[in-house]
Amino acid sequence: MLDIIAIVGPTASGKTTLAVALAKRIGTEIISADSRQLYKGMDIGTGKDLAEYTIDGVTIPYHLIDICPAGYRYNLFEYVRDFNAAYADMVARGKQPLLCGGTGLYVETILKGYALPPVPENQSLREALQDKTLEQLADILRGYKTLHNTTDIDTSKRAIRAIEIAEYYSHQEPELLEPRPMKNPLIVGVDIDRELRRAKITRRLHERLQEGMVDEVKGLLDSGIEPESLIYYGLEYKFLTEYIIGCTTYEEMVERLEIAIHQFAKRQMTWFRGMERRGHTIKWIDATIPTDEKVDMIVEWMKTYEKQ
Repeated sequence: MLDIIAIVGPTASGKTTLAVALAKRIGTEIISADSRQLYKGMDIGTGKDLAEYTIDGVTIPYHLIDICPAGYRYNLFEYVRDFNAAYADMVARGKQPLLCGGTGLYVETILKGYALPPVPENQSLREALQDKTLEQLADILRGYKTLHNTTDIDTSKRAIRAIEIAEYYSHQEPELLEPRPMKNPLIVGVDIDRELRRAKITRRLHERLQEGMVDEVKGLLDSGIEPESLIYYGLEYKFLTEYIIGCTTYEEMVERLEIAIHQFAKRQMTWFRGMERRGHTIKWIDATIPTDEKVDMIVEWMKTYEKQ
């Protein structure tokens, strides 16, 4: 059994369809690597089509979807923790771990095996920083040579947390953070032509709007989630929230959102190409090939990798 099979690619490339077909063929389950499908109630905007996990009457079990409430700010440490639990469970049951998603940070962190112990609150540090301006906090954060992550500093609260994390890790023994990379991963990238990807993104956006994506976001706001919390998630939830609270017109929202999704897909591909430069071998597969043929190719690659 391989350490892991990872199916990656930009939005609208057909990753989930391929992963589900492969899972059915080899009798396994899927661990999601999508940073927004984690949230309950954020369904249409994240493309969380759970019906897609049923193929030929067989429902493929999935992990790390719908695991926390909308409005919560899930972090990378939590993802590593939850992934490790799902991974260990699958291995114990003899299931081939299969990771699928477009959040490159999540995928690469798992492949590299980074150890990310939880960072406790430092109350004395928080009290010392609470009266500082955002500019002062940003300067303090820049003073650390190595940061735990690239936490955005768009609010004082997040900047203080970023400093708290940086300060915590600056005093840890190096071996606590020593990565343990996956030794034998098979990474499959779904390669979709730029123009085809753009056409699919545009079509899918309008389909989701017709399916009730605006009402979904209105429902989240009506449930008591603050607009800032939804804007934090970006893309659909950012632009639809801004429209609903009156910051933009419907037409402006659709135009800006479509541009943002195209840019997001481009950034995803940039990340995956960067992974290759950082030493990861990705076996690219043409998105237009029939699904059964894609699965055949991956099964053959599995045999080759298992012999290594």
